[in-house]
Amino acid sequence: MSERERFSEVRQGDAALLRSRAIPSLFEALETQSEGTVAVDRHARVVWINEKYARMLGISDPAEAIGREVEEIIPHSQMRQILATGQPILLDLMLFGTQRLVVSRFPLTDDAGAVIGAVGFVLYDSLHRLKPLLAELSRLEAELAATKRRLDEGRQPRYTLQSYVGDSPVCLEVKRKARLAARTDAPILLLGETGTGKELIAQAIHGLSARSGRSFVGVNVAAIPETLLEAEFFGAVPGAYTGLDRRGREGRFKTADGGTLFLDEIGDMPLGLQAKLLRALQEQEIEPLGSDRPVKVDVRVIAATNVDLEQRIRDGRFRSDLYYRLNVLPIRLPALAEMGGGLEAIAESILQEIAARTGLPLRGLTPEAVEALGRHRWPGNVRELRNVLERACLLTDNRRLTAADLAEALPDLGEANTAVAPAVPVPAAVRTDQGPQSLPLPGYDQAYDEFERGLLGRALAASGGRATEAAQALGISRAAFYKKLARLGMRAGG
Repeated sequence: MSERERFSEVRQGDAALLRSRAIPSLFEALETQSEGTVAVDRHARVVWINEKYARMLGISDPAEAIGREVEEIIPHSQMRQILATGQPILLDLMLFGTQRLVVSRFPLTDDAGAVIGAVGFVLYDSLHRLKPLLAELSRLEAELAATKRRLDEGRQPRYTLQSYVGDSPVCLEVKRKARLAARTDAPILLLGETGTGKELIAQAIHGLSARSGRSFVGVNVAAIPETLLEAEFFGAVPGAYTGLDRRGREGRFKTADGGTLFLDEIGDMPLGLQAKLLRALQEQEIEPLGSDRPVKVDVRVIAATNVDLEQRIRDGRFRSDLYYRLNVLPIRLPALAEMGGGLEAIAESILQEIAARTGLPLRGLTPEAVEALGRHRWPGNVRELRNVLERACLLTDNRRLTAADLAEALPDLGEANTAVAPAVPVPAAVRTDQGPQSLPLPGYDQAYDEFERGLLGRALAASGGRATEAAQALGISRAAFYKKLARLGMRAGG
């Protein structure tokens, strides 16, 4: 036998000796250092208990416990769980009377690996030795709870249906359909230009629905790189691809489970991902990236787009089956230029929001400013209007914004007003029998009031005194119409 072989044999012998001594030595050390030890057979009957543990349990002679079921002497014992699972519980808290005991439990097996019993150790009969560990655990639990609370708050809707300002017919129709949509879980497709309030309506529908207590998760499809879209939507198992967090990713569908998932700019979703979205909608299940096991989810989907999806279908860029699945209840949101008299109410609401957010004085609008706003086309819709009003508030100290203030904030608005303003002939004089005489000029406010009084009067006359119809004919809201009547000392006839 070579020296190398002899050395290997010695090593193997040493390992076997160490192993044979390690188990009893470990058991003896635990039994000596612990506050109590108990062993049970495969039927959970006590076969051995040391004197310290017996005294702790109020048993004068350990032999009295032998053969009894473990729960008779230790009411909250989990030894049966160890026998059933074959898995140890390395550290646990067990209630005994008013005490909390720190315990460990291990299965005992035969040479074939079958569980034949279990042994348990009471490591500590007081938690004071674990105070540093418990303090750190409490701190981590508090941080986790606070983080979860912040996430839940961030996923709650910020807007309600009252946030959608306007009482023009088109606005009222949007609100009516939103209330109908909130009664069901059917998919909804919101259609409208950028800046028309699609996410606001989506949040309002969620807030009115039976899912209002669960998460509202919004995602802009166009803002996520195409390579990350699948993992972002459906999640990924750990190690699904290089660079992913080792813990994997939950995915937006799973985050929104039980609640509402809002998919903005759905028209920009790649064709490959559209097939998976269709399956998720039809089967209410998703398949995370890198997994072959489907996961059930309960999600209500609201999609939104500012593009013509039917044209995209014709161009081969959007699946027709997904379109029909999403387009169960379409809601079209009007552009700002289509609001009619609702524009003034929207502007006033934005001015209140600006004052609350910035601390600037609350501003109003002169009649000329309202007319100037009505002449602009607002291609950027509410976002553009908010930008112009906030800029005007910063550029002037006037408590009521004038047409000139708005023109300074948006030069195009001033040019539009100039372009559409009709030329009014101004007579220099009126000839009478006594010769030419100059007309006395009324004050501007007086002249404007007379003009407005005549206009409102004609509208009321044409509508038979019905204020709602008169307001619609003039293209202003009913609230604004009544404000003008009150200011001029007028009353509607019915």
